[in-house]
Amino acid sequence: MKKDFVKILKLDNEVEAQLMKNSLEERNIPHMVRSYHDSAYDGIYQFQKGWGVILAPESFKEEIMEIYNDIQHLDNE
Repeated sequence: MKKDFVKILKLDNEVEAQLMKNSLEERNIPHMVRSYHDSAYDGIYQFQKGWGVILAPESFKEEIMEIYNDIQHLDNE
């Protein structure tokens, strides 16, 4: 993990992760998507922790959260 990256938000599933990844790349926001899937344990940690997380510099947190909220809003329509 990059030194200045922090956990910004938890992702619930792979579709949400892909939507966020695409949106962040379009806006040139530095980020990493980290899945909690571990093949040795057949993904058991994803049931406990969620699908994964978005990691990014703290300075982008507000913008990333706005993008996430927009995606959530579209999903609920």
